Amino acid sequence: MNLTPQQRKVRDEQRQQEASQAMKEHRANEKAFYDNFQRLKAERQAREAAQDRAQTASK
Repeated sequence: MNLTPQQRKVRDEQRQQEASQAMKEHRANEKAFYDNFQRLKAERQAREAAQDRAQTASK
């Protein structure tokens, strides 16, 4: 496929925009994963602390 310089420029700009959008989506997914991980970690730690308190109180 032979492209004119103008067509190459348009193609390259489109690829750059697609790559930029993909990186934005990737970062958003990473942030969502990290936020969820931190939430679940905090919930687990709270459960463990409550369980430890219950065990201490029952002794």
